[in-house]
Amino acid sequence: MPPTLPRPAVDRLAPEYYTAERVPPEVAALASVPDTLAPGSPAKVGILDLGFAVRGGRTELVERYQKTPLQIMRPLWIDAGLPGMSYVYLMATGGGIAQADRYRMDFRCGPGTQVHLTTQAASKVFRMEHDYASQRVHLTAEEGSYVEYLPDPLIPFKDARFYQRTEVTVAPGATVVLGDTLTAGRLARGERHDYRVLATDLRIDRPDGTLLAIDTLRLSPGGGRGRAEVLGPGVFAGHDHVASLFVVTDRSTATEVADTLHDALADLGLLYGVSVLPGECGAWVRLLDDSPIRVAAARNTAWDAVRRLLTGHPAPDLRKP
Repeated sequence: MPPTLPRPAVDRLAPEYYTAERVPPEVAALASVPDTLAPGSPAKVGILDLGFAVRGGRTELVERYQKTPLQIMRPLWIDAGLPGMSYVYLMATGGGIAQADRYRMDFRCGPGTQVHLTTQAASKVFRMEHDYASQRVHLTAEEGSYVEYLPDPLIPFKDARFYQRTEVTVAPGATVVLGDTLTAGRLARGERHDYRVLATDLRIDRPDGTLLAIDTLRLSPGGGRGRAEVLGPGVFAGHDHVASLFVVTDRSTATEVADTLHDALADLGLLYGVSVLPGECGAWVRLLDDSPIRVAAARNTAWDAVRRLLTGHPAPDLRKP
């Protein structure tokens, strides 16, 4: 039996482990001591550390550490086309992200693994009066692995303050399909870009540190003062929902991946743009619309098209409550 993935030699409960590094100044300026539970208090630190390896012809979860409010369901094998692929649903028992929350998730996907990671539902970022919330995501895909990380939308409530940093390491010969969706807020309650600040950083590297791609987002409507910039060109462009899909692979050329994404979305009536990634390591798409249903359907259509190109099998219907 091959060895299990090594456990990280770190103290997961140490503040330097779960605290975000290089917090953007727009977010860091809001740091304060809450009048509720402070950072590091019980139930304010959520940690997931998952390791995957091939066992008996299928991908198994071989290492797991979880700390509430983050947890997972047991892995499922529900894909008839890729029966060895492990599907894992990520959950937050608190119902949403609150002020002074500090989350960290690590996903270590060993050689030849097939892993799909998604959330059980949309991630809600609650209203905050003090401090801010942060989340660190680290995903490692080793040689020959095929990994999909497709969480449901992020919904910032009125006065939310949130920073997320996602770091992805993709070995040569590995494939990562990475998606995200952001909404303007709780639209049914009339909250449209009423969050205080929302910042995200995505960095994709090779194991040797070679940079493949960076995507940075800084949204500071400030309760209305900067709303025009948030709605402007290059951001939401007047729409309520924005989604992205990054595909890093060498199973097909960057041009083939980009053409596949473009062809999948061409007739759906959404605003979108497709481009190859630097160094011809893959391609990505960003799409905009006012309907969450159309955005979700379009992202799934793009995911399905890429899945067929890279694996020869369609994306399954992931039914969620």
